[in-house]
Amino acid sequence: MNIQGESHGQAATQARIEPGSALESATPPVPWSFGTRIGFRLAFIYFILYSFPFPVDLIPYTDFLDVNWDRLWRALVPWVAEHVLHLSYKITVFTNGSGDTTYDYVKTLCYAVLAITAAVVWSVLDRKRSNYQKLHGWLRLCVRIVLAAALLSYGAVKVIPNQMPDPPLSRLLTTNGDSTPMSLLWTFLGASRSYEIFAGLMEMVGGILLFFPRVSMLGALVSAATMTNVFMMNMSYDVPVKLYSFHLLLMSVWLLLPDLQRLANFFVFNREVKPQVHSPFFQRRWLNVSFFAAQLLLGLYLTSTDLYSSYQRARTSGFLAPTAPLYGIWMVDEFTIGGQPPQLNDQSRWQQAIFDNSFEVVFQSVGGKRQRFIHQTDVQKKTVTVWRRENPGQRMQIAFDRPQPDAMTLDGNVDGKQIHAKLHRVPVPKFLLNTRGFHWINEYPFNRYNE
Repeated sequence: MNIQGESHGQAATQARIEPGSALESATPPVPWSFGTRIGFRLAFIYFILYSFPFPVDLIPYTDFLDVNWDRLWRALVPWVAEHVLHLSYKITVFTNGSGDTTYDYVKTLCYAVLAITAAVVWSVLDRKRSNYQKLHGWLRLCVRIVLAAALLSYGAVKVIPNQMPDPPLSRLLTTNGDSTPMSLLWTFLGASRSYEIFAGLMEMVGGILLFFPRVSMLGALVSAATMTNVFMMNMSYDVPVKLYSFHLLLMSVWLLLPDLQRLANFFVFNREVKPQVHSPFFQRRWLNVSFFAAQLLLGLYLTSTDLYSSYQRARTSGFLAPTAPLYGIWMVDEFTIGGQPPQLNDQSRWQQAIFDNSFEVVFQSVGGKRQRFIHQTDVQKKTVTVWRRENPGQRMQIAFDRPQPDAMTLDGNVDGKQIHAKLHRVPVPKFLLNTRGFHWINEYPFNRYNE
């Protein structure tokens, strides 16, 4: 789809047109091709469906839009899956930490079918219109805001490193072979705080530039580059954000479509590049200036709130949070289930407990099997409440006692079994991954070493 807001002859005489000027408002619209009109209608409907209710829900007292919109799709998507697609299983899992659930794929299919159907009807009813230049400007604004908001949000949790934190103890004690592809990626990114901050800065720069119409093409280029990298990492390491990152990449590319010829002339064909013409949203100059100021204020608001939210997260559960009360590696000296000690090779027998700063606790059996829980420690009551991430409603409470700083007993119910454990804490090893550091001079590559 090649949407052009000017002809070559007009561009040559209009090197720079101020928004709202008489010359610009007098510029006759350029007819679009049939394919361009069809493509725009399809893109318009699909992007609105995909993004709604954002950015409308930024307006105060519009929370009901998000609630009702989500309720509508949670009723419609399972019905489509069962009665139209005839899936062999019912959809009971909705969008969570994973955005690649069956629900999300069926929902995206519904968006596509609705967009195609509506675009066909729109094309029949409005077949005589020669272009949608004004509506295209409003859609570009909407897509810029949606894309910018996502980039600022993801960038903020990397600039203040939260998305990929320092590798926790349980991960450092896991071999590469036993790591999932996603956890290996999180370890790789979290082990280098400087790279994570750099990646976050690139996302935030792309998002900030999108709020400035005259440099929005540069913002779209930066966004396309960063989202290509993110999308490929998600595809290569099985990160369940493939659908969402693809749509952000799609938005970045779509914003660049009107400038493809100019970009090709500059980077490929070494031809003269005409100045970009920006059509105003309104006839009155003061309205355009006020509207531009509102965009900047929105960008400032999203940037500041995302950074503040990331900072607060770092203070409560990230690298700025205080050390967890039971942090460390605890080896099990005695262990009983229901008052009886299991056999030495029994897989239910604990070998060690690993309490991380990231509120995760891992109970590892003598055979190496790991049970992962989220935990919350109440020092005053001397209790540890644990639950699985996928089942936060089922919480189990374990009482602890520490007769000495490096000695502890645990008594409680875990998965319906009454356990008692006596443990001692061992020193945390100096892992090479987080102690090697940075070196300007390396006489030899340090990817092989003697253990």
